Amino acid sequence: MQIPRRDLLRLGAASAAAATLPRRAAAQAYPSRPVRILVGFAPGGGTDIMARLIGAWLQDKLGQAFVVENRTGAGTNIATEAVIKAAPDGYTLLEGCLPNAANGALYPSLKFDFVRDTLPVAGATRESFIVEVHPALPVHTVPELIAYAKQNPDKLTMATAGVGSGNHLFGELFQIMTGVKFVNVAYRGAGPALVDFMAGRAQVMFASVSSSIGFIKAGKVRALAVTMTTRQPALPDLPTVAEFVPGYDTSFWQGLVAPKGTPPEAVATLNRAVNAALADAKIKARFAELGVIAMPGTPADFGNVIAAETEKWGRVIRTAGIKAE
Repeated sequence: MQIPRRDLLRLGAASAAAATLPRRAAAQAYPSRPVRILVGFAPGGGTDIMARLIGAWLQDKLGQAFVVENRTGAGTNIATEAVIKAAPDGYTLLEGCLPNAANGALYPSLKFDFVRDTLPVAGATRESFIVEVHPALPVHTVPELIAYAKQNPDKLTMATAGVGSGNHLFGELFQIMTGVKFVNVAYRGAGPALVDFMAGRAQVMFASVSSSIGFIKAGKVRALAVTMTTRQPALPDLPTVAEFVPGYDTSFWQGLVAPKGTPPEAVATLNRAVNAALADAKIKARFAELGVIAMPGTPADFGNVIAAETEKWGRVIRTAGIKAE
């Protein structure tokens, strides 16, 4: 039987269209290639630890590599600017954290506005920090630290992950509220700061639970108190700073952000996946070990956290007269 030419053309067009459907679907699927997560601090700190933990879970569940890349310097601004300038396609993300909310007040000549130029994707964790001292320092409580610092003005050095880092800001708020004075020693990340602190080259550090809990249990640093207003399950015997300094309340948050203009579909996929990770039993168990609290929610929820923290730490920076180095 001979098929009319018109019918042949129709069949050919239909076959060609059908053949392109899988390719189109593949092009629309997210993620279809590796995703980078930029971290503004050196390896070993709390932000790096969380980025790698969540990134590994996303890689396993979404079927593409999630590669953590450390871009240190300028209090996360180098990493942040790199993400903002990246193509808004969902394949370059930032592990956003508290310093991003503070940097607008700290660096008045920034070429970007964090809130304006990024999209909140998913909150990940919130964690208390710990007021820690080197074991050689003759203090064992927050009141003893305050008394010692007042008796030895400008003699105690405080190791931080850089000007405007969580370590720095939490320490500055402590100094504002207690009237003591520490000498800030800034490093390129919490990991290097913690190493020097344990070596005795600094006497005080406000360090994350996740980065220092192992060293506390090993007796390499002495923990005095946690910075949130509730005692932490990972270290239940530690008091809160607020028990001695009423009103003191700080915590370090982090989560994924993307460049402005990233497709809503990519944001939605990532948000669902991160929230699923936070509900996963293995992730929960790891969080319990590290002493961090899951912070699930929508992109808007995470945006509200960023906005509130931007206002809070802007006030602290202006009060303390902190300036970027």
